[in-house]
Amino acid sequence: MSAGSPHLIGWSGGVVAESVLAVIDADTAVIELSVWGGWDRRLSAQARTVLDKCLAEHPTGVIVDLHHLRDPHAVSAPLWLTACSQGAAMEPPIVIAVCVPAATPLARRLRRLGARDWLVLYASVPQARAALAGAHPLPDRMHLALPPDSAAAVQARSLVTEACAGWGLRHLCERARLVISELVVNAAEHAGTDIEVIVSSRGAGAGAALHLAVYDGGTVLPRVRDPVPGPLGPSLSDRGLGLRIVSAAASSWGALPARGGKLVWAIVRSRPEEALW
Repeated sequence: MSAGSPHLIGWSGGVVAESVLAVIDADTAVIELSVWGGWDRRLSAQARTVLDKCLAEHPTGVIVDLHHLRDPHAVSAPLWLTACSQGAAMEPPIVIAVCVPAATPLARRLRRLGARDWLVLYASVPQARAALAGAHPLPDRMHLALPPDSAAAVQARSLVTEACAGWGLRHLCERARLVISELVVNAAEHAGTDIEVIVSSRGAGAGAALHLAVYDGGTVLPRVRDPVPGPLGPSLSDRGLGLRIVSAAASSWGALPARGGKLVWAIVRSRPEEALW
């Protein structure tokens, strides 16, 4: 994907009548998506965009909280059904829990149209959290806590090397090491807080991928900027160039708010020119 269009999901800017907000739990890799306001074309487009970005992150689950959505004619039902179907088709599947008051027209229509294994309705967000907690743990997941200093990137690269060797993903190792290094350096320089690195595998066989996530305590999401070259041309220290490297090396990447900070993620997949080791 192009460097200027990552899957960035920002904070809700102030109190607005209609909004969509996604926040990820860095420990469980579950995204909570909340929708407020009356359902119309604008809110529909916003919800679709954020949902697409949530699915691109390939979390373990998504909780869709519709308690504050005004949809008296249940027009939004097809969007939630489609999202559940898309999540179920991914490898590994993404569990999507839809939270909606049972007596609303939307709940009734969802029950009528979506009586399928991949559509599960919950009455409350805490109920959905309890159901998703540990329901589909990632079989291959490694975690590392790091301080915000220059040695952090070295340790993160070592973790990626170990993960790739243990999971049979050595063909992804070079690009994954480059990506995790840039993400950790950005976190150390710009957030200046403790850092958590989470490395996990996605899929299996030839379609297997490496999911890299870096959590820090900063709330400012990363931005790709045009680097300002020095007299000898651009250098690796130019502001914004690190994320361009991530964009070039990863299949997709993005960022979204997390409780107490933010999470920046990247997915590294096989390319046609890469041979499996």
